[in-house]
Amino acid sequence: MLSQAGLALCLVAAAGHAALASGTMKLRNAQAETLTFAALTGWQDDDHAAAYSAFLKSCGAIKHGTKKMRAARPVYGALFKVCERAAAAGVLDRDQARAFFEDNFKPVRLAASGQEQGFYTGYYEPVVEGSRVKTEEYNVPIYTAPSHVVKRKQSKAFPHLDRSKIEDGALAGKGLEICYVRNPVDAFFAQIQGSTRVKLDGGKVLRLNYVASNGHPYTPVGRFLVDRGIVSKEDMSMDRIRDWMEANPEEGKELRRQNRSFVFFHETSLGENDECIGAQGVPLTPLRSVAVDKSIHVYGTPVWVDAELPIDSEKPETKFRRLLIAQDTGSAIIGPARADIYFGHGDKVASIAGRIKQFGQFVMLAPKAVAVSGASESKSVPLPKARPKDIVAAAD
Repeated sequence: MLSQAGLALCLVAAAGHAALASGTMKLRNAQAETLTFAALTGWQDDDHAAAYSAFLKSCGAIKHGTKKMRAARPVYGALFKVCERAAAAGVLDRDQARAFFEDNFKPVRLAASGQEQGFYTGYYEPVVEGSRVKTEEYNVPIYTAPSHVVKRKQSKAFPHLDRSKIEDGALAGKGLEICYVRNPVDAFFAQIQGSTRVKLDGGKVLRLNYVASNGHPYTPVGRFLVDRGIVSKEDMSMDRIRDWMEANPEEGKELRRQNRSFVFFHETSLGENDECIGAQGVPLTPLRSVAVDKSIHVYGTPVWVDAELPIDSEKPETKFRRLLIAQDTGSAIIGPARADIYFGHGDKVASIAGRIKQFGQFVMLAPKAVAVSGASESKSVPLPKARPKDIVAAAD
């Protein structure tokens, strides 16, 4: 919980993104408080070597940034310098890695205006069965985007088509089918997660990753089940949504279509033991990678998470205190202290990730060379706290 004494507030009327200029990260519609590492409960106990290893993956992408990119975003430029020092440091053990983070970063606790903590959800890489060819059993297509969209790295494909039109066959015959799966619910959740592993009959595993979307806004369908009294906000999880869709095929179809957003994939060369690739372009690390709002945070930024999550059981009683690295994003991840924790792949982690919807401390490790400013351009009344019902229901 943010303390009142010494709290650096930055409150402005306009919601939006972070503006970066002159070595300062100015957060809009957020509040920030600079801390010491000693104030982070559990900091000494974390495996910082594991976090450092994930950070080095980000450095592999950061080092390719141009001078223009580094000048435009001071956080990016500062991370570039930190990555240079990491390259010089080489392999570090737990204590050395902890010292590295302490020497190069400063902890800044963030929360949205009117909130006291950050909000966490979880995501994973689904594993489904499928076929390269359409059969009576496998007849739900997984689509790629047109070749010009993939080559030019465009973010949108078929913006004139929403989910309903695509599911009704608007893309049939265009040669965009990568493979087919058995269950439309499997395809739906693969799109929500942004990647999937498709097990084919011959034993081969297709590794599919997000390549584009139709550009329609993402709508979390869980809120409709909560509003209709079908699932309580406390019990809401991906498993509950899936179970309801499969038990009610026709209603489930209409529920899916409330989310007009549609995601396209491309086949990657990843091996069966490789982790999926995040938006930064580097392999994700289970329980060390986190998706953040890319309009606010720079990929490669370390984030200290302090929350009690339902990992060991369905009750949020597992203390989760560890350092993660911002390496991914998502259309539902919006705000300065909103994050999605990557759990890996498999049935067990799917259930765990799907029930994460907890508040907790969100502490960004800002490079020491960058000032995190909370100076508001104009005084305004803090925005009201979001209703827990709205936040929890959106966590699907």
